[in-house]
Amino acid sequence: METTQARNPRRWWILVVLCLSTLVLVVDNMALTVAVPAMTEDLGASAQDTQWILDSYILVFAGLLLTSGSLGDRFGRRKVMLIGLLLFGAASLAASFCATPGEVIAVRVAMGVGGALIMPSTLSILITVFDEEERGKAMAAWGSVSMLGLVGSPVLGGVLIDHFSWQAIFFINVPVVVLALVAGVTLMPESKAPWQKADPLGAVLSATGMTALVWWIIEIPAHGALGGRSTVTLAVALLSLAGFVVWENTTKSPMVPLVLFRHRNFSGGSLSLALVQIGNGGLLLVLTQYLQFVLGYSAVEAGLAFLPLAVAALIGNGVGVKLAASIGNRFVILGGMLVMVVCFALLTTVDADSGFTVPAVALGLLGLGAGLAMPAAVAALMGTIPADKAGVGSALNDTIQQAGTALGIAILGSLLSSGFRAQMPADAPEAAKNSIPEALAVAGGDAGLARAAREAFTASMSTTFTVSAIGVLVAAVLAAVVMRDGKGEPAGAGEQATASDSAKESELVI
Repeated sequence: METTQARNPRRWWILVVLCLSTLVLVVDNMALTVAVPAMTEDLGASAQDTQWILDSYILVFAGLLLTSGSLGDRFGRRKVMLIGLLLFGAASLAASFCATPGEVIAVRVAMGVGGALIMPSTLSILITVFDEEERGKAMAAWGSVSMLGLVGSPVLGGVLIDHFSWQAIFFINVPVVVLALVAGVTLMPESKAPWQKADPLGAVLSATGMTALVWWIIEIPAHGALGGRSTVTLAVALLSLAGFVVWENTTKSPMVPLVLFRHRNFSGGSLSLALVQIGNGGLLLVLTQYLQFVLGYSAVEAGLAFLPLAVAALIGNGVGVKLAASIGNRFVILGGMLVMVVCFALLTTVDADSGFTVPAVALGLLGLGAGLAMPAAVAALMGTIPADKAGVGSALNDTIQQAGTALGIAILGSLLSSGFRAQMPADAPEAAKNSIPEALAVAGGDAGLARAAREAFTASMSTTFTVSAIGVLVAAVLAAVVMRDGKGEPAGAGEQATASDSAKESELVI
């Protein structure tokens, strides 16, 4: 079999394609966060509708990541990524014509399928195109573009909403997708793993288990963790995932290399990132509501308010690459996560009269901490993945993080909702106790009720950020204890040799 050991002369152009492909996902999710209030009002969406508009994407995305990563390894990572881009672009175009919450949820499901095809392919292609010497720089550039999307998309979303409508936030995905498709077809080589027997049972078990698990998490606020259909959904998730683990450890051609969890960096990095995602779960959605419903910001102003987060993340990303090269990933991860803990601690002090000063400082700290910790954690764990399992290996990491995100949204969303209801005056109208948008709508000209709603929201917001701080602190401790730098990972020595051999065997088709 032909192997390619020389550096691909088009590798930096290929990185541009990967950045564009990731950018479209970042732009969509961030712009949608800013658009939630306008969308809710225009569609007449209930609180549950809004949650499903946000969570339906995560549900499908998390459920299909492992299968799509395996498909990329088997049939070609570029091919799978381009199919995902086509589907994501078509669904985005359809979303711009939606007129009901049900229609938006349906296209978000289709976008979730497209995103699941795109995401594992970007990292897996990066691993196969760049060697170990250049991979850190490539991942830093890839992360920086994501941060630029983080900077621009909330502002862009706010401008589009103010001048057009919330539908425009979906339509803006289309030109980015077209550009990524053209660049992908003309610049990117195809890459795939050596042939192996398909694992359809593993694919079914993983998709069923992850979909049921995320569905159970999403339904916790409405139906509780146990009882009725929640118990059935959890049982399906646990049985499917347990069956998946047993099957993958016994079949001769497993879809997912669970042996990766023997690497301290992979297991520690993945679990730490999952805990961070739980802590971050609903942060942007909560702060967007704070800015718009408590401080009275417009959509554009709310988007601009996230600039400290994105700018600080860019700085942290650049500094983190240099620090990781000198002191190792583990201490950069630990330092970054501790900075994030300080951010959440600051946010617990915010009340209805705090204004934007404290949240601005906290967002800057969050960006700096995330810019330091996240790229270092991803680089550490991705370095353990063999090239012939790059797609499904990166998908495994993505799946763990998405489960953490869904769990975070469910936990923080439930805490915010229950806390808001508990903090509202007992004599307030029942409809006003559901959420702050409904409370302000019911209040109308009643300044007292509106004031009570804002105070109730910020009090419950403080509780959610306390939980976030605890989650990120646990992640920091886990990373420091479990992960190792370079030669310090004794448990992974044998697997690293295997990864090196597999990388040399990985097939690259130009």
